Amino acid sequence: MVRIHVMGASGVGTSTLGRALANRLGVPFFDTDDYYWEEKYNVKREIEARLEMMEQDFAEHHDWILSGALSNWGTSLERLFDVVVFLEVPRDVRLGRLVNREQMRYGDAILPGGSRYEAHLEFVAWASRYEDGGLDVRSKKLHEAWFQKLNCPVLRVTGDRTVDEEVTQVLTVLNLK
Repeated sequence: MVRIHVMGASGVGTSTLGRALANRLGVPFFDTDDYYWEEKYNVKREIEARLEMMEQDFAEHHDWILSGALSNWGTSLERLFDVVVFLEVPRDVRLGRLVNREQMRYGDAILPGGSRYEAHLEFVAWASRYEDGGLDVRSKKLHEAWFQKLNCPVLRVTGDRTVDEEVTQVLTVLNLK
C-alpha cells in the first residue's frame, strides 16, 4: 500500500512532485486545493464537506498520492498516511515561483493598477511569512508541531532540485524503485 501526503509551503512544488510520483507509481493523484476551494482561490468549502469528499475519493483507491496542506483541518485523514513527504526549497526560490505562477495565472492583472494587484501583494506577503510565522498561521513552525503528532514517518526533501531528483529520492528512501 502506498498512501503518500506531499506537503510544504506554498510554492515549493508539492503538486508537481505529487503528480510526478503518482505518474511514476501509476496511482491516483489528489490535491487539497481541489477540496479546499468551492470556487478556486475565492470561496472556501466547509471543512466537513472537504473531508467527506476526500474520504469518499480515497475509499475508492487502494493507493494514492495527496499534495497540499491540511495540517490545521484534516486531522481525521492523518490515519490514512503511510508517509508524509515534507518538501522545502529556499525562500527566494519559492517566492520567485509563486510570483511566476501568479503572472502566468493572472497576467497583467497583478501589476500596479491591475484588478488583482492588491490581492497579489497580500498573497505574496502571506506566503513570505511561512518560514518565520507562528502556530496561528500556515508556517514551518505549525508544520513541525504537526509532524510530532503523526503516526507515520516524515521524509524531508530539501533544496532546489529537479522533480526527477525529488522523485528518485522519495522512491529510493521508500524502497519503491
